[in-house]
Amino acid sequence: MTEPPADTFLFEIPAPPTPVERLLLLAGQYTLHNDTLDLGLAASTDPDPATHVASARRLASETSTAINAVIDQQPYINPDLSDALVRLSQLAYLSAQSGRDPRMARDLTALAPEAIVNCAARIAQELGHGRSGASTAPKEHLTPLHCLALYEIARGHVVVTESVDRQYVHSRGIRVLISTVRHLESHGLIDRAGGSAAPAFEGGPPQDRVRLTPAGVTAVASFIGLPSASTSTPTGVVPPSPIQPPSRSR
Repeated sequence: MTEPPADTFLFEIPAPPTPVERLLLLAGQYTLHNDTLDLGLAASTDPDPATHVASARRLASETSTAINAVIDQQPYINPDLSDALVRLSQLAYLSAQSGRDPRMARDLTALAPEAIVNCAARIAQELGHGRSGASTAPKEHLTPLHCLALYEIARGHVVVTESVDRQYVHSRGIRVLISTVRHLESHGLIDRAGGSAAPAFEGGPPQDRVRLTPAGVTAVASFIGLPSASTSTPTGVVPPSPIQPPSRSR
């Protein structure tokens, strides 16, 4: 049977995620996993291990899939790329082994989102954005401040809380303004998962996790790992720390 011309399809078939986009999506899944564990641990002194086992196993599988997506590009495995793949393999192993106890599970995956984004930046540098970055460039013009905020959100560092009818942004490392969050929201690059993150203090209300939308993932993949992402830092904003290869025991 002859396949009809592409313009006769009734809907557009989305392109599969690139290796870097896949890693950014994976970082978001780890953030969701950690938030779910945090809320469960806060609600019970004896949490049921079954509540996170399936999620941990799925993350281990998705991490292995992300590693294979990079290898499928048939890159030259230099030391920097090798370190990134080793770190991702470690995360896959830790996730698979974290199903025994919820408290141990939270410790084992605590740094996973940040580590994955750092690996994504390294992989983007080594493969080149033509092979590993965004499938399409974002339509919105992103300032250095916007890029830094998106980078922190990708790493699972940003939540929003409300007090006395005012909204506040809590972030680790780089300061993210509520005006920046609202701007990125208005352009469809981020959204909030209401009440999905741990409270800011014991007994407080859950916070809203700020996360990348699919368009936000595409945007971050378009600049992550580029030299301009760190050299065009606005005044008063600390750039992301350089990626350090993990130490290996001999």
